[in-house]
Amino acid sequence: MEIFWFIPSHGDGRYLGTTEGARTVDYDYIRQIAQAADRLGYHGVLVPTGKACEDAWVAASSLIPATQRLKFLVAIRPGLMSPSTAARMASTFDRLSKGRLLVNVVTGGDPHELAGDGIFLSHQERYEQTDEFLTIWRRLMQGEEVTSSGKYLRTEASEVLFPALQKPYPPLYFGGSSPAAQQIAADHVDYYLTWGEPPAEVAEKIAQVRQQAEAAGRTVKFGIRLHVIVRETEQEAWEAADRLISHLDDKIIAEAQQILGRYDSVGQKRMSALHNGDRASLIISPNLWAGIGLVRGGAGTALVGDPVTVAERIKEYAELGIESFIFSGYPHLEEAYRTAELLFPLLPLTQQDEPNPSLTIQASGELIAYNKRPKSGNDLEAEGGNYGLAQQTVT
Repeated sequence: MEIFWFIPSHGDGRYLGTTEGARTVDYDYIRQIAQAADRLGYHGVLVPTGKACEDAWVAASSLIPATQRLKFLVAIRPGLMSPSTAARMASTFDRLSKGRLLVNVVTGGDPHELAGDGIFLSHQERYEQTDEFLTIWRRLMQGEEVTSSGKYLRTEASEVLFPALQKPYPPLYFGGSSPAAQQIAADHVDYYLTWGEPPAEVAEKIAQVRQQAEAAGRTVKFGIRLHVIVRETEQEAWEAADRLISHLDDKIIAEAQQILGRYDSVGQKRMSALHNGDRASLIISPNLWAGIGLVRGGAGTALVGDPVTVAERIKEYAELGIESFIFSGYPHLEEAYRTAELLFPLLPLTQQDEPNPSLTIQASGELIAYNKRPKSGNDLEAEGGNYGLAQQTVT
């Protein structure tokens, strides 16, 4: 499996719904997160898009020289950019990053935000436009000169003169729960993404998209977008979840749910229906908690628990066919480390192409009395107990 992390260009902090414990999300901070993810062995990072975020392409481009292996999942927006412009941007980014671009196709789900960007299409029309957009974009990225006249888009002798490194083009990721969105996934993309719904609901969506893709003569892979709250014990994890939403009152939740209720996104409606704004009904499946969705749009669920339990829940999704896991946690810098340290040893991760030799040195921990290496977790298990200075005989 491939594990991604998240660049919180729309804000970060220790709590939701308050300025207490909030972080200033500037370039230095997102660079810290990207470099941590790169060093820890995450496959890539999702760079979000929308009016609440810093521009995804500018932010991701600024992080290319700050990282070595990390891949960037960056959005193209049908309706906000032409297929040829998006193709040139993708090709340039892929070349300059030496093949580290992944493309996230975002049709959009908030009519109010879309209207602010000059888009006045219905839900169905937006997906029809996305279909035309991706048809042109994929042909351009494969070196074709494209002349096309559709309902929404028209091009004459369009071409990309400087191709991307990845062939036939950087992998396409796409999410959407409506029938129209699932058909787009079946016809065009490499990875179909779902938000963190209970496993049975995820399995149903995977089966639907897989069947449609087979009918189109294609194969689609699958990914999931989730938050993670993992601690050394189950109790600590649930206490951390409670603290994360401890500043939310009924008024804040109601205001957030009113805003999210205007979305015509089927996926957002499914997310909201998991809790219906009720903080007493947040555990929706074993270790799957919907508290973040009380005030956050999009991904609103988190896997909560101790490392072994959370790893088992991740593997349950993997058994359904999920290969890419896009995680996040608050605050994102510390949680990038915590997630890697507690979960990575328990998961069958895709090996990075160029291992970072410094990791094996730093993983030894602080020397005991400046002279002796601490024992590893495997050593402790072999001895059948914990290892600590307090347990040693003083000589």
